[in-house]
Amino acid sequence: MKKLVTWMGLSLMAVFMLAACGNDENAASAPDGKEKLKVVTSFTIIADMARQIGGDYIDVHNLVPSGTDPHEYEPLPNDIKAATDADVLFYNGLNLEGGDKGWFKKMTDAVHQKDENIFNLTEEVKPRYLAGEEGREEEINPHAFIDPGVGVLMAQKITEVLIDKHPTDSDKIKERGEEYVNRLKELDKEYEERINDIPEENRTLVTSERAFQYMNEHYGLKEAYIWEIDTEENGSPKQIKDLVHFIQEHKVPVLFVESNVDTRPMETVSKETGVPMAEKFIYSDEIGDPGEEIDTYVKYLNYNIDLIHDELSKKR
Repeated sequence: MKKLVTWMGLSLMAVFMLAACGNDENAASAPDGKEKLKVVTSFTIIADMARQIGGDYIDVHNLVPSGTDPHEYEPLPNDIKAATDADVLFYNGLNLEGGDKGWFKKMTDAVHQKDENIFNLTEEVKPRYLAGEEGREEEINPHAFIDPGVGVLMAQKITEVLIDKHPTDSDKIKERGEEYVNRLKELDKEYEERINDIPEENRTLVTSERAFQYMNEHYGLKEAYIWEIDTEENGSPKQIKDLVHFIQEHKVPVLFVESNVDTRPMETVSKETGVPMAEKFIYSDEIGDPGEEIDTYVKYLNYNIDLIHDELSKKR
């Protein structure tokens, strides 16, 4: 995570010009010939969840692309157009998009979207907090979606909303949603079983950032990290020294590095402790583009639990 910045975006005049010329006379149609529901999502994981549940009955425009920080984003002109025309807008909440002062809220206010079209997918999730460092107040950890148990709640909410907003195809959407939710429930059970299968003395997940807090607490993994939240100081000498002492004290078997962070701080920790880094990256903030190895939320969850289980169970 990075510090939230002031959203500059387009001027209101530009927004209204885009909205005025944005009426699509040839709107995409669902398989039954009806117009598709226009859905806007804040980042890649929610976009995939919506597509899996809504299928051909919705048209999804995702805002934050893969490889881009979801905490800091400046909507583009086509994003403004999509947000203006949207029937439904889904966002993560838990401060991922900056909360009441973040870029997503400012965008929806600027295009005068109705509150009844905007849905926070983590309202039922108990927030976990980052302790706060010197000069920084305590804040919510937004990475709840790494926990498949939270994914179940998010998918249930998406299903509920799409059924309500698209009643003509509600039966088909309900069927798709129930199938998807059941798959996530199976993954929730699999996470519990496979983490319990890891030798108890090895159940510590060391990562660069404290992104895995929800998952760790849910399934009983201890956690350690170099930094809590992305700041100007990621991998400071003090942060590295503190983690080195923790690893030496707890005899941690392996270190994990996220796919979207600088590997050098963890490489330093590995050299200082002699503890190896996992052979593959672990995923935190995003999934890949269509066609890449990890291009769906289910693949993301499967990949992470395979990596965690295999690396922490490996004999060294």
